[in-house]
Amino acid sequence: MALVSADTKIAELLTELHQLIKQTQEERSRSEHNLLNIQKTHERMQTENKSQSTYSTSPYYRTKLRGLYTTAKADAEAECSILRHALDKIAEIKSLLEERRIAARMAGVYNDSDPPRKTMRRGVLMTLLQQSAMTLPLWIGKPGESPPPLCGAIPASSDYVAKQGDKVAARVKAVDGDEQWILAEVVSYNHSTNKYEVDDIDEEGKERHTLSRRRIIPLPQWKANPETDPEALFSKDQLVLALYPQTTCFYRALIHTPPHRPQDDYSVLFEDTSYADGYSPPLNVAQRYVVACKENKKK
Repeated sequence: MALVSADTKIAELLTELHQLIKQTQEERSRSEHNLLNIQKTHERMQTENKSQSTYSTSPYYRTKLRGLYTTAKADAEAECSILRHALDKIAEIKSLLEERRIAARMAGVYNDSDPPRKTMRRGVLMTLLQQSAMTLPLWIGKPGESPPPLCGAIPASSDYVAKQGDKVAARVKAVDGDEQWILAEVVSYNHSTNKYEVDDIDEEGKERHTLSRRRIIPLPQWKANPETDPEALFSKDQLVLALYPQTTCFYRALIHTPPHRPQDDYSVLFEDTSYADGYSPPLNVAQRYVVACKENKKK
């Protein structure tokens, strides 16, 4: 029943999103005429000033341009408002899809007497992780607005509790007794014990861990835009935990090059004793899978 309700709501949101996209195009088409007038006004000003020894703007052109730019600013704000509304709809759709996925998984939970579910093929899992990184929303704040916690390198607040279905970096004990950071999914959080239950993303339904909050690092919920919010990114030579390519494990690394554009990855140097300088060649890791390193001592 819940799945049907979610499907209906998603269909409604998609219809609303389609209408918002149409409105955006209509708003953009309407504003193009005014932008063209601005361009033509500047061209006429340049033509008239060629015959004069000094460049000056007449009161007529100052008044006209002030009006045109005021209109252009209002048009841009109107389009921005529609786009933000559309982004909210997309966030709602993604949230409902995640809720539907969790509900479907919970409906298929097996007990100890049932056989475990088939583990996802590794190639499929790697593709899904890559898609998850690519579709992580970009934080787009209003003028003067600071990026929130869990945007890029900005950590979660001290009282933050990850929700069911959230992806996290989790510090667990391996079979050989060593500890490692793995990519995991939150199953639940117990407020009385302050402990999480998480599933290893690579062994869904098989490997479940009960961990304290200090062993959990929430992953970013937004990408940071290097062009507008560079302070929300890790800087060069900063020590981090990064997901090693084609694996589900986080390892210590140094930032080699931060992203230059919103769609760029980090370039990182993983700690690797097989190389003379102790670090691997630069490897690309998406913003979603780079978090602050909690470990101070090298193991």
